[in-house]
Amino acid sequence: MAYAQNKQQAHELIERMAPAQVVAVVSLLEAMLDPVSRAIANAPIDEEVESGEERQAVAASKEWMAEHPGQGIPFEALLAEFGVSAEDLRR
Repeated sequence: MAYAQNKQQAHELIERMAPAQVVAVVSLLEAMLDPVSRAIANAPIDEEVESGEERQAVAASKEWMAEHPGQGIPFEALLAEFGVSAEDLRR
């Protein structure tokens, strides 16, 4: 019976909200019901220690990006690295 009461209370609260609040609540509910969002929210915290090699790689990439603002790897090049084309994604 508590479930039915909670559900009824939720409906009543929604009825009292301003339109912008309803939009926000709908977005929240959609995120809560989305399986990917739920999986991310419930995923364990990554406690793996970052290696020295990983730290150096991150530092090098940040340095490169700072020296080359607005430049990066074109999306098509990234896809090609995995043997995928932009056309493959459209299908």
